Amino acid sequence: MPNQIGENLDPDVVADFGREWSTFDQTNVDAAELERIFDRYFALFPWNTLRPNAEGFDLGCGSGRWARFCAPRVGCLHCIDPSREALEVAKQNLAAQSNCVFHEAGVNVIPLDEQSMDFGYALGVLHHVPDTLAGIKTCVAKLKPGAPFLLYLYYAFDNRPPWFKLTWRASDAMRRVISVLPQPLKYAASQVIAITVYLPFATAARILEKQGWPVDLIPLSAYRDKSLYTMRTDALDRFGTRLEKRFTKAQIERMMAEAGLERIAFGDGEPFWCALGYKRN
Repeated sequence: MPNQIGENLDPDVVADFGREWSTFDQTNVDAAELERIFDRYFALFPWNTLRPNAEGFDLGCGSGRWARFCAPRVGCLHCIDPSREALEVAKQNLAAQSNCVFHEAGVNVIPLDEQSMDFGYALGVLHHVPDTLAGIKTCVAKLKPGAPFLLYLYYAFDNRPPWFKLTWRASDAMRRVISVLPQPLKYAASQVIAITVYLPFATAARILEKQGWPVDLIPLSAYRDKSLYTMRTDALDRFGTRLEKRFTKAQIERMMAEAGLERIAFGDGEPFWCALGYKRN
């Protein structure tokens, strides 16, 4: 497992995510729930077009929660993360997968040959690095011409009404305070938010949906079919991270095109915005 951390990362953010995945290693999440979340992120992914024994990469693999479902479908999966703590968790979670190769590396030093990969993905990762566009370009450089790349970046609520954006601004102000607290306080604050904010909103959305009401504009309604464990994980992810950027759909499309991707398509449901592009020939 080579160690090439590189630049285009924030060491504090790397350390935060290492602690997050050590705390929430995803072993307490029902497999069906994880697979349901995986299917939503990978709804656009062209599994049927990959060559037999395809080789690709999972950038920012974290605990290995996506690799768990991707690895059995491909020949070789390179799991890349700058956090040694996260990689140790991933190695344990993926012990049954003999086709995973682990790399302790940052995005700008991905230890793979140029134009060598049949596919790649970076989900919930590149909005936490200083230069998101540079990160996308580095990923695309590793792909063979015509290979697919799946990308998920935090959205800027560009498909939401103004009041929804104001709600986010209030929560982001809280994040900026909580994310710089000492780790025990940061963890405690995130867990209080999970129980007192995430859980009530998710429960309300679930109840209203069963009664036939539309719930898309209820904040945190995406958690209505998720466990409290997932809410606790995501609350720490959301409020414990110092570096967070958000992008509109148009901005994401421009960055993907500038990085050398074409035939760019976006999912039409949550999570926003999940996008797929193919490396230009």
